[in-house]
Amino acid sequence: MAEHTSSSITIEAAPAAVMGVIADFARYPDWTGEVKEAEVLATDAAGRAEKVRLLLDAGAIKDDHTLAYTWTGSDEVSWTLVKSQMLRSLDGSYRLADLGGNRTEVTYQLTVDVKIPMLGMIKRKAEKVIIDRALAGLKKRVESGA
Repeated sequence: MAEHTSSSITIEAAPAAVMGVIADFARYPDWTGEVKEAEVLATDAAGRAEKVRLLLDAGAIKDDHTLAYTWTGSDEVSWTLVKSQMLRSLDGSYRLADLGGNRTEVTYQLTVDVKIPMLGMIKRKAEKVIIDRALAGLKKRVESGA
């Protein structure tokens, strides 16, 4: 199995509120710094996104890619890369754990492989930056009630 990077954060909200923000792809440009556009291309029978096109601008990495999403119950979503200009793979997940008292622990796991040669250590650092920014943005968005 490929190496991955993972991190967790506690959000002062119920899991359903957190997953509501995660599942609202149209609003990603509002709270994720790197996602400039998000378009749901396909949904499952429950109306959740199955395939999403994302236009990413993360400074050195600019990409237009499509991800396939898998929803596991109401507390986990994972994704895998369908197509990309710059990435060989992009696999990740959000797992939510109800801590009670209107608090949720969110664990974000990510594995990225780019088409250009890059040291594993640099890839892990990039994954960590992406995860930390995403979790901080998610926390701010959920807790602001926006």
